Amino acid sequence: MSNFSYFPHTKEDIRTMLERIGVQSMDELYSDVPAEFVHKGEYDLPSAKSEEEVRAWFKDLAAKDTELKVFVGAGAYDHYTPSVIPYITSRSEFLTAYTPYQCEISQGTLRYIFEWQTMICNLTGMDVANASMYDGPTAAAEAMRMCVACTRKRNTVVASDRLLPNVLAVLRTYAKYSGINLVVTDDVYEAVGEGTLDLAGVIVPSINRFGIIESHLGLADMVHEAGGLLVEYCDPSALAVVKSPAEWGADIAVGDGQSLGIPLCYGGPYVGFMACRNEWMRKLPGRIVGQTADAEGRRAFVLTLQAREQHIRREKATSNICSNESLLALWCTVYLSLMGPEGMRKLNELCYAGSHYLHDALLATGKFEDPFEGREFLKEFALKPLCDVKKLQQALLDAGFFAALQTEEGYVTFCVTERRTKEEIDNLVNVIKEAAL
Repeated sequence: MSNFSYFPHTKEDIRTMLERIGVQSMDELYSDVPAEFVHKGEYDLPSAKSEEEVRAWFKDLAAKDTELKVFVGAGAYDHYTPSVIPYITSRSEFLTAYTPYQCEISQGTLRYIFEWQTMICNLTGMDVANASMYDGPTAAAEAMRMCVACTRKRNTVVASDRLLPNVLAVLRTYAKYSGINLVVTDDVYEAVGEGTLDLAGVIVPSINRFGIIESHLGLADMVHEAGGLLVEYCDPSALAVVKSPAEWGADIAVGDGQSLGIPLCYGGPYVGFMACRNEWMRKLPGRIVGQTADAEGRRAFVLTLQAREQHIRREKATSNICSNESLLALWCTVYLSLMGPEGMRKLNELCYAGSHYLHDALLATGKFEDPFEGREFLKEFALKPLCDVKKLQQALLDAGFFAALQTEEGYVTFCVTERRTKEEIDNLVNVIKEAAL
């Protein structure tokens, strides 16, 4: 221990702690760990290296990776990230102002949370949004619990089976341990029409797991007549061009902010968003930042509402969410401010054009059928393969493409964002044409 002064505990500290809990050694402390799981011998760690050596080592390691062209979506999309975003998010007034509790020293943090909330409300059409959630699936699960809290004694939530698989998985986990009766169905209209007496809410996708833009015409009225709330799970980047949750009559809007310029990052971290109508604001989990004026009349920001168990009586809390993905909410806020309404429309135009071009080209190969012919999609679509899927995926992988993600029904999905060029799309189609499938 004496060789590493930065270690917090000395040998004497450790001996004192062991004596306090009544054990004689570290081996005795971990005696309940099965012997086959205890490492014996020296650790396989390299000797100390200089900074240059470490940089070279990681550079060599990175060179072993193969960078693929991403033609897969499924809730995580390879969108363009403006290069200025990392610079802005690294500024001290944002990055180091960790907690918004001390409003007098956290104006940078509070301001961007306020702007994030405002932008989410603009996209969803909702009245109020919170400071962000961990990710899209947990935001959906919190919305499910919020439906139960808002409707009091009602306990059944109906969810569309066209939600993303990871969203449904988290909903099921939350429902199991919250005592909620979760009904997953392929027809939410029929489920609501059956007249479930304790219906608390219904959760549907804005764009489903096959990439199809869904219509929820009349659904909100049915749900409200049955006494429940309507929740819509959205891709926020698509809300620039498709109907908003508010336009469909939804009460709560949730989704994942990853499509707002956050790199794929091997699956995370991402950021969830959650917004609702004014009447349900006090059941919204997490924090809400508000705008006010200080003693000198200057614009200032404060924590307006914190409906969580840390600040109110535990039995009245709707959630145990104690934090938010603040840095990534800032990332998305900067992205939206840079893109603006016109930029977001242009992005979706490029996605639409590219995905439809690929869709038609794949059908022309004769190796696919469209099981959803006539249904509108924006950037992602599913086809029925008329070939061996494993051979298809391997041929694409060998050519440097990550594409043809298989669904549980046996379909394969493709996604085209604004980052994919016509040349890349043509190359992908040529690989499929020439492959022995």
